[in-house]
Amino acid sequence: MKITGIICEYNPLHLGHARQLTLLRQQTPDAGIVCLMSGNYVQRGAPAIFDKALRAAAAIDCGADLVLELPVTASVSSAENFAAEGVRILSGFCHSLSFGAETPNRLMDTAQALLSEAFPALLQQELASGCSFPAARQKAIETMGLDGAVLSLPNNILAIEYCKAILSQNSNMKPEPIFRTGNYHDSVPDKDAPSATSLRQLITTEKPWLGYISQSAQDHFRNAAVHTTANGERAVLVRLRTMTDEEFEALPYGSEGLWRKLMKNARSLPTLEQILQATKSKRYARSRLDRMVLCAFLGLSAQDLQEPVPYVRVLALNDRGRQILTTARQSGVFPNIGEYREHPWQQLENRCDDLYGLFAQPGPEPPGQTSNRRIYYKGE
Repeated sequence: MKITGIICEYNPLHLGHARQLTLLRQQTPDAGIVCLMSGNYVQRGAPAIFDKALRAAAAIDCGADLVLELPVTASVSSAENFAAEGVRILSGFCHSLSFGAETPNRLMDTAQALLSEAFPALLQQELASGCSFPAARQKAIETMGLDGAVLSLPNNILAIEYCKAILSQNSNMKPEPIFRTGNYHDSVPDKDAPSATSLRQLITTEKPWLGYISQSAQDHFRNAAVHTTANGERAVLVRLRTMTDEEFEALPYGSEGLWRKLMKNARSLPTLEQILQATKSKRYARSRLDRMVLCAFLGLSAQDLQEPVPYVRVLALNDRGRQILTTARQSGVFPNIGEYREHPWQQLENRCDDLYGLFAQPGPEPPGQTSNRRIYYKGE
């Protein structure tokens, strides 16, 4: 059986995501589809708007066969590490990796250039001129004779990281990019290809949004609790105001004195937005700071993000997913899929899930949800 992997967040799962699942099913009806999905926190440094169990169940009802949880230390990481960990896990049993991109035919050349020996020196040269990292990377690629604009498109950026990971890990997975219509950052949703950003804005402002969700997924989200950073701001501020110097220094993404700047502002400014605005600079993207603050709240250090993950949880599956799961466990490349035991990693997972409830609206959810959660199963 051919098995196609998707690394995703489904924050939330919308018509564009459902279309990808439908397209894959139409192309190869007997193939298996595995989604490796971020849990309760996402790569932009925020809580997922809906609980991971609901998003995983929606994915199964929209055509996926197996939904695994991308470990939290990968889901709150940089785009490069997010992609690398996803490829590492799926390479053990998936034959291809499907993802969206604005320019599907121009990804691999760019990925190869970014991995070349010449690139680091060119990047440092541009950074030394005072450019932000994204601008410096784009200029360095242009110096190598390629179109740097490819790196300015949001879906392309992550797609190229997938290609880099496949190349650098010598993965046997074949990249299968799909043309992504619409704009990832649109504030107004496109009727056929809405951006997740626009839907989150509709959800949080209580405007009509269910029409942009597949019929198969609507019941999972209709009355679901909404989770946002704003809902948990005071909890985050408590953590920032009580951290020691050593804890700030141990944070990921705090190089070049950024942790000191965050610490100073956290100890002098009243709101989270003011802290972030005062800490950001031309050199660092806002998403980096958001991830840094989220890691502070969750108690994740730079060392935690580098530790190997001992297992991967199953969130949802159907009958075909059961077969895929057996194959995955037998692959030997990443054998501990769906298996977890008493382990320090389990304590980390449970802590992060318990803290997720503090972002809920209209009020905090009780801790202990992980131990009470059941795997969603959809039989024939």
